Amino acid sequence: MTEHAIEVTGLTKRFGDFTAVDAISFHVSKGEIFGFLGANGAGKTTAMRMLIGLSKPTEGDGFVAGYNIRTEAEQIKKGIGYMSQKFSLYNDLTVKENIRFYGGIYGLSKKQIAEKTAEILEELDLLEVAKKTVGALPLGWKQRLSFAVSMVHDPDIVFLDEPTGGVDPYVRRQFWETIYQQADAGRTIFVTTHYMDEAEYCDRVSIMVAGSIEALDTPKELKKQFASTTMDDVFLKLAR
Repeated sequence: MTEHAIEVTGLTKRFGDFTAVDAISFHVSKGEIFGFLGANGAGKTTAMRMLIGLSKPTEGDGFVAGYNIRTEAEQIKKGIGYMSQKFSLYNDLTVKENIRFYGGIYGLSKKQIAEKTAEILEELDLLEVAKKTVGALPLGWKQRLSFAVSMVHDPDIVFLDEPTGGVDPYVRRQFWETIYQQADAGRTIFVTTHYMDEAEYCDRVSIMVAGSIEALDTPKELKKQFASTTMDDVFLKLAR
């Protein structure tokens, strides 16, 4: 058992001769916004798949919400929120039907589903479009709805896999406001992104290069350590 929301030691994933994740170690504190950064192919998604119980490590250990990623993957899946890059919503179902569907998947009772549906529709100001299909919604609304649906079962930890990919800067800022609200409410947020400006919004950041964590600290300390004015500069120095 661990006092941290996430704790990882020597986590490794190999595919044949190729090492996708190379003995990474880190922890994430409860209520922290933790940025998991790296270029495409750096190993971010492979590492996240091990943390959320979708892939077994080759070596190393990890705990998520107190559960062992090797032996208690099913408990982890039930106890976390997860928002994938594709937002995981069904475009041909209505807003209300999507919320009900995910409530059912997470094992909520009919009463709980009804309460959460009403809560989400009101919080996101979606009452007027509750009976519209998700496919008809603007991208920013889809994004916020997907985030809300990933938390329909009130998890303590939410994993966001590049949640702002393909949306404009205004919508990205709005979405980060929603992330802050959830962190303020005590949730732990683990977010992967390749937008370096978003690193500034995180409490701490790890930067992966070729399967290894090459830097891990607060954005302020990383900029000081690498004598840089932006996280973009930090990343470029590491990537080189």
